[in-house]
Amino acid sequence: MKTKKLSYLLLIIFLISMGNSTSAQNKLPFNDLSREESVVINNKGTEMPFTGKYVSFKEKGTYVCKKCGAALYHSSDKFESDCGWPSFDDEIKGAIKRYPDPDGSRTEITCAACGAHLGHVFEGEKLTSKNIRHCVNSVSLDFVPASLDPGRYGTAIFAGGCFWGVEYFLQKQPGVISVTSGYIGGHVKNPTYKQVCTGTTGHAEAVKVMYDPQKTSYETLLRLFMEIHDPTQVGGQGPDLGDQYRSEIFYMNDEQKKIAETNIALLKSKGFRVATLLTKASEFYNAEAYHQDYYFNNGKVPYCHGYTKRF
Repeated sequence: MKTKKLSYLLLIIFLISMGNSTSAQNKLPFNDLSREESVVINNKGTEMPFTGKYVSFKEKGTYVCKKCGAALYHSSDKFESDCGWPSFDDEIKGAIKRYPDPDGSRTEITCAACGAHLGHVFEGEKLTSKNIRHCVNSVSLDFVPASLDPGRYGTAIFAGGCFWGVEYFLQKQPGVISVTSGYIGGHVKNPTYKQVCTGTTGHAEAVKVMYDPQKTSYETLLRLFMEIHDPTQVGGQGPDLGDQYRSEIFYMNDEQKKIAETNIALLKSKGFRVATLLTKASEFYNAEAYHQDYYFNNGKVPYCHGYTKRF
């Protein structure tokens, strides 16, 4: 009888711990913002017209909040208004809140999840059949090449050699929504692949991972990343040598930084001479279209990446 009661008690403790783990994953921290982003998102500023990256952007997917990762708009609701800012005539249900603007004439729109300033909403212009225009600052948004349901999503950015291989393995992970290959960490705006390949721009070939925190966690993705490339190699990965192929974790907030530090320390305690750098995320630039989904589109497999259990 005592054995049955003990087993039952242990089962309850296990289920509670699992529930707490899932709950913790749902409580995503806010992403750190650059000074430019904070001026608009936190201080209700406005970016200059026709300067935002999403003004003429036409890719299919979902626009999410730069601060918290909440899904805000589907690309199918975006339209050309020639106003100088991205325009949408509908929102994802429950994603947007409206407030009277201090100027007394406009209506401000914010992210319902975190209160980030997005822009303003206008009605009666007859620009689309829905007769409404969400005028949104590009700097308040991030883009995911997938159709997302309402809710918050996490972002992780990793660099570990050629981005084709890192993308290949992370795309297979349950809970991952999308993986985008690109460049980060350099001093040249909107770099091209040719420029990055010179090794002089400071950028690393990297991937930006969008994930569902109810199905996976940042730590799970980080550990997988550390097991699909060689985190001990300096200045490259496999036969790919050069600063652009370095191993580096770009953290979005202090919680990600702490998780990365803990796991790097764990690997070092096991005897691994970890060379992986840990750096605060800066502007991520999408790589050219032919780099996206490279191995899946070409029917090949990575030549310098493979899984090795380390944790």
